[in-house]
Amino acid sequence: MFQSFTGNSRRPRQVNLSGRATNPFAAFPGNSPNRQTPHAANPESAVAIAQRERALRQQERDRQTASRTVQRVWRGHQSRKATYKGWKSEWDKFEWERVISALGFDDDRGPTTEFERLECLARLSAPPYPTAEQCLDQLRLLVQFVGLVRKKEDVLRLVYFCNVFEQTFHALPTIATENEWTQLLKRLAIAILYALRSARDSPTHEAAVLPLLRTIVFLIDLIPKKMATIAKHYYQTMAFLTKNIKLWEGTLSPEHITNAVLALLRPITPETMTAYEALAMSYLTIPNLPVYLGELDGLAHQINYKLLAPAIESCIPLTKERLSTDDVEGIEGRLWLLAYLIFFHRYALPGQANLQAPDLGFLNVVSGLLNSTSIYLTRCLEAEENGPDPIRGHYLDQFVTDQVGSLVNQSSITGLLSRIKTSHLSHTELSNNESNASREAKILATYALNLLRVFPRRGDDIRMWLYLGSAPSAGPISGQPGAKIPAIKYFWQASKSSRIFDIISKDSTQVLPLLQLPQDGDKEDQEQEWTIILLFFELYTFLLKVMDDEEFFSSASPFTTSSTVLSSWTKESALPLEDIKDMTVFLKNLAFTLYWNVADLTKKGPVPSSTVDLRSYFSNSAQVSGPTERFEVDAKKEINDLPGVTGIPLDYFKGLVTGLLRMLHERDSRRKFLPQNHWLMTDRFDMEGFIPAVVAEEEKRHEFQDDDEESEPDLLDEEYPEPAQLVGNSHARRLIHIQAMRNSQRRQAHNNALAAIAPRLEILRNMPFFIPFATRVQIFRQFIFRDQQRRRKGFVDPESWRLSVAQTAMLNGPPGGAADVLARHHADIRRESVFEDAFSQYYSLGDGLKEPIQISFIDQFGAMEAGIDGGGVTKEFLTSITAEAFKTDDYESMFAENDHHLLYPSPTAVDQLKKVLSEAGLTSSSAEWQDDVRGLLRRYEFLGRVIGKCLYEGILVDVNFAPFFLLKWALTGGSRSAVKESSYRANLNDLKDLDEGLYQGLLQLKNYPGNVEDFGLDFTINNIIRMPSGNNRTVTVELKTNGSQTAVTNKNRLVYISYMARYRLQLQPALQTNAFLQGLGQIIQPAWLSMFNQSELQTLVSGDKADIDVEDLRRNTLYGGVYVIGDDNLEHPTIALFWQVMHEMTNEERQKVIRFVTSTPRAPLLGFSHLRPNFSIRDSSDDQERLPSTSTCVNLLKLPRYSDADTLRSKLLYAVSSGAGFDLS
Repeated sequence: MFQSFTGNSRRPRQVNLSGRATNPFAAFPGNSPNRQTPHAANPESAVAIAQRERALRQQERDRQTASRTVQRVWRGHQSRKATYKGWKSEWDKFEWERVISALGFDDDRGPTTEFERLECLARLSAPPYPTAEQCLDQLRLLVQFVGLVRKKEDVLRLVYFCNVFEQTFHALPTIATENEWTQLLKRLAIAILYALRSARDSPTHEAAVLPLLRTIVFLIDLIPKKMATIAKHYYQTMAFLTKNIKLWEGTLSPEHITNAVLALLRPITPETMTAYEALAMSYLTIPNLPVYLGELDGLAHQINYKLLAPAIESCIPLTKERLSTDDVEGIEGRLWLLAYLIFFHRYALPGQANLQAPDLGFLNVVSGLLNSTSIYLTRCLEAEENGPDPIRGHYLDQFVTDQVGSLVNQSSITGLLSRIKTSHLSHTELSNNESNASREAKILATYALNLLRVFPRRGDDIRMWLYLGSAPSAGPISGQPGAKIPAIKYFWQASKSSRIFDIISKDSTQVLPLLQLPQDGDKEDQEQEWTIILLFFELYTFLLKVMDDEEFFSSASPFTTSSTVLSSWTKESALPLEDIKDMTVFLKNLAFTLYWNVADLTKKGPVPSSTVDLRSYFSNSAQVSGPTERFEVDAKKEINDLPGVTGIPLDYFKGLVTGLLRMLHERDSRRKFLPQNHWLMTDRFDMEGFIPAVVAEEEKRHEFQDDDEESEPDLLDEEYPEPAQLVGNSHARRLIHIQAMRNSQRRQAHNNALAAIAPRLEILRNMPFFIPFATRVQIFRQFIFRDQQRRRKGFVDPESWRLSVAQTAMLNGPPGGAADVLARHHADIRRESVFEDAFSQYYSLGDGLKEPIQISFIDQFGAMEAGIDGGGVTKEFLTSITAEAFKTDDYESMFAENDHHLLYPSPTAVDQLKKVLSEAGLTSSSAEWQDDVRGLLRRYEFLGRVIGKCLYEGILVDVNFAPFFLLKWALTGGSRSAVKESSYRANLNDLKDLDEGLYQGLLQLKNYPGNVEDFGLDFTINNIIRMPSGNNRTVTVELKTNGSQTAVTNKNRLVYISYMARYRLQLQPALQTNAFLQGLGQIIQPAWLSMFNQSELQTLVSGDKADIDVEDLRRNTLYGGVYVIGDDNLEHPTIALFWQVMHEMTNEERQKVIRFVTSTPRAPLLGFSHLRPNFSIRDSSDDQERLPSTSTCVNLLKLPRYSDADTLRSKLLYAVSSGAGFDLS
């Protein structure tokens, strides 16, 4: 037997891969179409043949399987078709026989075809069913086959049955509408909705629209709960009918549709909210409903916005889903939904919608819709304000614009806080995320921020109206009935009670996790807490702009208990100093982390595009509607966001935090209220290695220097815009805008790289008060020294540099190259016109003024003065320029002084020149006009370079600038790091340094208890222009658009004060200030200036205001002539007398002596060891009657060899008081 027998008699298949014939006796195999000849066969071809045959066999099997599937589907289709046909025939036969029997028709003479019979049935007034059971049977049979109503015969059956069913229902009051009936009627309703959706396919469908629409409304009354379950399908059908209403203009009216839309909302059932959700999603997203329905009053009269709002909230994930800007249809649908909701709300409160604040539920939904559409909405609103621009693409319908715009009105915004129940306003309640108090605060903050985002041009109005708002106080908070809590204090308490505030205030090392992606469970709560804090920052920043120092220091309670209308609301909004201290701790810790850990915060990670976040409050991207917008949107995608702060742009957030922190520091600088060293954060640094680390970061910064920095905007860009034909060309303006965005993106990329590699440097730029002043001065001098080394190729000493220039030119350069370089750094200066000669000869140097210069003075007779410039003449040259250029008693003075003799650029200098040119017959487009204006601005620029040269060389000059002007120096450096704090913020307190009288007048206006309209003020200002003839001119300037038509009222006076301060401090002197700062920045890096506040900058310019340290001066004094200290290390007797007299003098007298020798009365910042050139004394003679004299250019005191202290004292003070100088003897 065969031991391997398995029970299978089938011969196993043999696979031959050798390529040889399996039968050696077979004929030549070439006759086989599937085989190669034996001579051509090989293993590779055999494998390929086997694979091909295997594929053919599999293909055949698949073909057979597919064939069986097709046959099965076809048989099923035919079977169903036959079944449906049988049901239809049965239903048609029953109805036809019933009708002809009841009406007595002759069947032989009636219609014969199916369609004709159905058409006849639909027209006839058929009798009702005799019993409910018969009606139920026919209904059951009808819904079995009517389905999606694809044929006109099915439409006729529906029309017929609906007519008969209504009659039967009225004829048989006992007919049941429960159990099986409800399900069958629901299926009938679905069939009717499909029939209505296909109504425009044929005349039969069109004629059936009104009867079927009446039936669907009838069914809602019968089975309201079941109908609510198909509400989405229902309102999609209503939307179809509405948009195509003109097709049935003769039969279907807007009233029919309005009634049908409202029908599903009338029965109040547990499913009513489902109906409202479907209404919102499927119907109220239709554009231009007023066009289709004529008006919305019919809808608004019965739609309950208090039910609609929560329905929208539940059916649209408002806070979790953000529509892509490419989804224009979806965005526009939500905008229309928002507009209708606002309209219904206003309709429900006729005459009151603008007079009272909306309820919180409504605010929450409106806020969500604004948030999810804000990018598109903001762009459309901006496009409308900027005028027609077809490239921008989409625009808003006027209805949407009007409804959304109605959100911005004073009464409703100011009254927002009146909706809250502040009796629960406590730390415990606010810190509990589940409490009503916490929820209310978050809703209000989110809504307010959305308004600021969507209406950026109304930002000041919105902030002011919010600031004017108050919450009613109750319980233990208030001290008397009627007391109110200002909005500032409300949001401060909400911020202070948050978990984020508590963690950051206690430990600066725990800030970073709160700025990164949180755990899913904490994400929403953390985002909402940041929203509250962010709104408080916005409001408090606004408040500080209009709050004077007296009001700032006035509050002693975190809550207001005053109910008197005479009290100043600004004063009532002031926070207690202890709370401000807590705030500064929070801001310090937060700001430090934003800069120190910037590399961690800017790491790119996956950010879902569907996430809606606070970025939408502050970013400006929009739907791409043209090729020129593609770059704009792409550029916005590159903005670094804070992942843990709901996508806020990093630059915006840093700027807001840093700006508020600096404003509080300025208050503390003017009037100390915080503890000593409160602002320092030296515990977070290794201070021993801090200076070398900062210098190293500065070197890295220099390596990353942006190549585009030299392409600064022209100073006259605002003054001389593009030609009119280009301005009117929207496409050209768009291209200019895109180019500006490209430049901005390049700068942003540079700034991001810089921030990551130089965190210490960034902190010094933006929050210098974290580091001691003395340390910053040393860093400043180190920066300058490194810059000198870099520019001068290591030859810092002037003479060494000149020698190196000559040697380099001899070896590598063309003949005379060194002479040209050195000649450009040499100037012949006439004593009677120091500034003009210096300007004409040195302006073209640009930042080359950093290099050593040589001066030759020419006296009044035209003769060259003797002397070699070893640094002393340069000092005299610089001090002479400043003495001449900063005079304020001349008509052509470039600078003005305030009541305290502090200097600032003359605000009317440019206007004055323009007026003179205008009266000379020149126009602004003429070359001479532009040359003269540019010439004036270049002089300001050059004067900025001169001050920069003094700082660069460490030369002190006796020039005192106004603090608000110095503040602009300190803020210029921020433009290379963050955005918000980089620009100077005009405020009421700075106006005091400009014009004390104007400051006092605006204070009185702000605190005036009566009606300020009595003063007859408007939003204009009159400028007095001084003319050479003495006949001054008055020029009226509008502070805002249509300012002459806008009266100053009690409601807008804060905006007026803010605009007045901004104009006087920023806008009016903008050109001359920018020119000066540009020149200053060419010599001293703006980032270096940003390391100091205004008072510290003044110290850098003119020296320390502290008392003169005689011993420090003595240690750093050099002696010449017979006064040189010999080997015995003993001072000359006259020198000993000199120091004895200096010790006995008052500090004022010592300052006079120092000024007599150095031309400035103050000591250098780091002591007299940093005075350049060193303080020196040499003998002049032994004549006891001779007066001391000086060479201020080299800080040299020529002191006669007096024999007693009294003589030395009297002669020295006489010389000092009489102004003795060169060779006075």
